Amino acid sequence: MQAYDYAKEAVGSFALPDAVFKVQKLMEDESSTAEDFANVISVDPSMTSRLLQIANSAIYSFEGQISTISRAITIIGTQSIYNMMLVDVAASAFKEFGNQAIDLKRFWRMSVYCGLASKNLAITAGIRDIERIFVAGLLQNFGELIVAKASPELAAKCEQYGAGQLPWEIQQEILGFTYTDVTAELLKLWQIPEKIILPVKHFNEARDIQINKDVKVMYLASRLALVDYHPELFSYGDIVDESMCSMLKISIDELASAAEFAYDEVDNILKIMGAKFFEKPQ
Repeated sequence: MQAYDYAKEAVGSFALPDAVFKVQKLMEDESSTAEDFANVISVDPSMTSRLLQIANSAIYSFEGQISTISRAITIIGTQSIYNMMLVDVAASAFKEFGNQAIDLKRFWRMSVYCGLASKNLAITAGIRDIERIFVAGLLQNFGELIVAKASPELAAKCEQYGAGQLPWEIQQEILGFTYTDVTAELLKLWQIPEKIILPVKHFNEARDIQINKDVKVMYLASRLALVDYHPELFSYGDIVDESMCSMLKISIDELASAAEFAYDEVDNILKIMGAKFFEKPQ
């Protein structure tokens, strides 16, 4: 199976909620109002509750409590509401595809950590629409769950990475592609905006191609997540290319601050997403 085959199989197992597509259509209609968006979302009380939790989390760092979807739309905009819905979809999809072939604690923590680090680095690099970068960081490794469900024996082999072979290197060797390739194919099938797909698809090539800041931010954040979970195997000096920091005008201190921010906030986001089993590595 190729990356597209895994993604197509996943689409058959898990469909995006209708509300996501309805919000997409509203965003394309210039006559849409905040009330139109609120009416679509409020039909599902559980989604409304989760979105308000996300709106009041470290993903947004908004000063003051957001208590209604209408207020959230007015303050942070419709694009941000759409991004929040994708975070909610990710939480549901992560649970749908979870199995025992891989270390789920590691998967959840590294995914959320990567999203948080991406968001913080994006702010430092002067990138707008930082919630979009959080979503890309959160979703980038979703392909692992898809492969683990369809081919658990291959996923188990891919998990045997170490200091001498990085995760995406062993994935390429065993599968002929990486988990992020599967994720990118899935996001295309889900009709997710290209500006979210682009950094997911290309961040592991950031050193070799000239491409936008989003890709470089994702490159750095994914490495920070790996060091966070496996400090005994990896260090910044070994796997982080400092030239990426220079291109983004991010200092080593700012890189460390992004890592600290993600470490401090990851458990709160995991709880919002329903991953209550997690504990920070010591």
